[in-house]
Amino acid sequence: MGYLLTKKTLLIIPILVFIPFSFQFYLRLSWEQTLSIGADNLLFCFIGMWASFVANAYYQKNKLVADVELQNKLLTHYSAEIEKMTLLEERNRMSKELHDTLGHSFISLILSLDASITLMDSKPAEAKDRLIRLRTLAEKNLDEMRNIVHEMGEEEESSLIRQVESLVDRFREHTGTALTLSLPATERPIRFEVRQAILRVIQESFTNALKHGKASQLHLELKLSESNLQLSVRNNGKPIDKLNYGFGLTTMKHRVERLGGSLHLSSGEGTPVITEVRCEIPLKGMRPHVEN
Repeated sequence: MGYLLTKKTLLIIPILVFIPFSFQFYLRLSWEQTLSIGADNLLFCFIGMWASFVANAYYQKNKLVADVELQNKLLTHYSAEIEKMTLLEERNRMSKELHDTLGHSFISLILSLDASITLMDSKPAEAKDRLIRLRTLAEKNLDEMRNIVHEMGEEEESSLIRQVESLVDRFREHTGTALTLSLPATERPIRFEVRQAILRVIQESFTNALKHGKASQLHLELKLSESNLQLSVRNNGKPIDKLNYGFGLTTMKHRVERLGGSLHLSSGEGTPVITEVRCEIPLKGMRPHVEN
């Protein structure tokens, strides 16, 4: 019965019980009548207390049910919003991935097709040979697109160094650009998102160097440590008067920053190295980039 007792009931019970005794003399009640009235008052008091307890418990139960329903609605809404955001983020991620890959592939194809068109009249045999190789490149690009779609949701531990070497070999073959490499002798496992970010940075850097800088020589340097990954792509193209981030570079920058890394461009006249793209991504304790 302890849960029925409160400060109010502790005051009311003695008053109701002793009221009959207080008026016993004035009402000329016998002791039996007085005790009976006191017992009745005590009984009614406990009945009232019990009814109040039941009503309060019912109210609290309904309030708790309402709170739970509200929380469930909020959680359902929150889950729907999270799912919507996740799907939107995944869609944006895939669209950027496809854009980066398609852009690089089409630039390579266009450059090679331009060269083939130039050779059509003077050197038809060489032009035909180039077109055959371009068909092979198109098939490889199709395979790469399929691999990207397949790997988007996977954490496959592929070799970044082998992927970089393959990308560079194809670029050399189809553009004829002089390209030197400096790669680490050993490699450590690197997550899919990091590998893809680095490959897209390399592709965009190569494409911009040829398309905008008209570069004839490029140098790629990749460094790996226990804590971070560093990439540098330099070229001898024409200087850039105003360094700005177009759509491709903005996509690269956002991709790297989401992994907790940074991307910088530098350009200067009168030096062998006209333009450099530098990228650094942490491999331990990565902190996600928060956009304001």
